[in-house]
Amino acid sequence: MAATAVSQYYLSFHSIPEDGGTWRRRRRRTGSSVCCTPPVPSIPSSSPPPVVGPELSLSFGAHVIPHPKKVEKGGEDAFFISSYNGGVVAVADGVSGWAEQNVNPALFSRELMSKASSLVEDEEVSYNPRTLIQKAHAATSSVGSATVIIAMLEKNGTLKIASVGDCGLRVIRKGQVVFSTSPEEHYFDCPYQLSSEAVGQTYLDATVSSVELVKGDTLVIGSDGLFDNVFDHEIVSAVGTTSDGVTNTGGKLDDITVIVGHAESS
Repeated sequence: MAATAVSQYYLSFHSIPEDGGTWRRRRRRTGSSVCCTPPVPSIPSSSPPPVVGPELSLSFGAHVIPHPKKVEKGGEDAFFISSYNGGVVAVADGVSGWAEQNVNPALFSRELMSKASSLVEDEEVSYNPRTLIQKAHAATSSVGSATVIIAMLEKNGTLKIASVGDCGLRVIRKGQVVFSTSPEEHYFDCPYQLSSEAVGQTYLDATVSSVELVKGDTLVIGSDGLFDNVFDHEIVSAVGTTSDGVTNTGGKLDDITVIVGHAESS
């Protein structure tokens, strides 16, 4: 089921999810500078000029499979996608334990993603995923908690990542996983999480990392419903297939959110 969600990327690669984030074209700003030293005459050289790589951006496809018992409510995962700069993607997984207190676990994760989506271009965020987590968490008023991961691609190919909990990310290059995040857990089945309560974690607890992407790389980001059920080699296989899907049975029933991005020249 989760592998099917990964392979759906090929069916919706250039589509925009109905509940996805806003897609905006970045405005380029130009400025001028004043040189306070006299120009230095150039020295002829036989060396070729340095090779500058192409600017990169991510094209996304997304697929969501709610827990069978939560289909009517749409599940408790949430996500957003933005084309700002090189591309921004985020996933949040609402903590289901809140249902025992008659709280809808989806409300917190959905509001968190909504706030994060609206703050992507905020000057104070400064295109920093950890700061985006901080500001989105502070702006979220719903009761609940959620794990979260945010990835932001610079045009130069640097993918910046911040995560709290067990949502995950893989970078696949030429049929191999070349980068993966690691889950943050207090103990088994109790991940780090942002919360409306003081006992939860904050942006300061986020794991921050970065990886250099190259043209042709594939990015797979998802909730723990994917990574708890599908091994990395199965994800690689699913991403590489051109069929309509790969059907697996068994595993842990959970909400599954999968977003697949492809790095391409801008």
